This record gives sequence, structure tokens and C-alpha cells, in this order.
Amino acid sequence: MTCACSIKTHAANGSARTPRTTPMAGLFNKLPGFQQTPAGAERVTLRRLPRIAWLGTLLLTLPSLLARLAIWLDFSVEGPGMPGMVDIYVLSLIILHWTVLFTVGIYAFIVLVMKGPAYVADPYHMDEAE
Repeated sequence: MTCACSIKTHAANGSARTPRTTPMAGLFNKLPGFQQTPAGAERVTLRRLPRIAWLGTLLLTLPSLLARLAIWLDFSVEGPGMPGMVDIYVLSLIILHWTVLFTVGIYAFIVLVMKGPAYVADPYHMDEAE
């Protein structure tokens, strides 16, 4: 375990400490001269997705609640099986809503990653062909 006092004594003694390099240090080299694209609608979309998911889910559950309220208050002439059928439709719409939001989220994330900085890959030196 190294404390701050031992680092100071090494520096005072004149012994040079070499910085440790990690094996991943040379893998992510940014492409020189690359101009990063400014953020656009993808960040706004990613920020709004949780709110849209909650509000959409709550709004989609309203028909199920209203169907149960209509049966409870005797506003409906339908039988007691009507709320079950409404629940099936509501559940299918909620799953569709989440699937659409998940797809939009993947699209926005891909655009966000593609707008990021460009990296230089490892060089592959080709042998000169005759």
C-alpha cells in the first residue's frame, strides 16, 4: 500500500516512477482531425422516452378502469365478462406501446453512438503485391 508520504520521498530521492500503462490504453485512439457532429433530436428523444412510457402506459390503462367503473356503477348493460375483454385489448396495446418505444430508443442510441468521435483502428500493414 502506498501512501502520499512515500510518493513524496521517491520524488525527493530523484527516483523516477514510470506511469503504469493499461493494456487497453492504445486501443481507443481518436481519429485526428475528426469533427464531431453536434447533438440533435436523438438526445431529446432519449430524455423523453421514460416520461412517454409512463404517461402512455397510464393513459392506456384508463379504458380498463372505466370498464370496471361502468360495471360497478351499473352504467353498462354488458355482462361481467366485459372488463376481462377490455383488459386483453389494453394489455396488447401496452405491449405494443412499449415495443414501439424500445425500437425508437434503439434507433436514437445508434444515432447517438454514430455521431460520437471516430476512432483509429489497429493498422494492418499489407504486403506489396507483385
